[in-house]
Amino acid sequence: MTKQIKTAMLIDDEEFDQRQYLRVLQRSGLVETVLQYTYAEDALAHLETHPELEVDVIFLDINMPRMNGFEFLEAATEKLGADFVKTVVVMLTTSLNPDDRTRAESYDVVRDFINKPLTTEHVERVADLI
Repeated sequence: MTKQIKTAMLIDDEEFDQRQYLRVLQRSGLVETVLQYTYAEDALAHLETHPELEVDVIFLDINMPRMNGFEFLEAATEKLGADFVKTVVVMLTTSLNPDDRTRAESYDVVRDFINKPLTTEHVERVADLI
């Protein structure tokens, strides 16, 4: 049986993607709460100011301005520790560069690498990882 995702964090700089992925997460029926951030540093600041917050999964875009997905992972691990997310980080990308996948897999907290767009099937797969 697929588990419920209590809290998901969505970090993506594209407004269109944000709206589309929010609908996908809501329609999946598997996600209780979605926290949305356009900029990774805003998401990081939220995690820093709310250490009691338990995030089950972070859907993290790789290519973003100001702070990309990899920089977010490095900063979050440094500032919050390796267990800054309760279970998993899922990298979202349009990149076809195999180096991005290899780099993502080098982080213990990254459990999946999804080529955009995010679908209900992806959400189900991620929920099974929890």
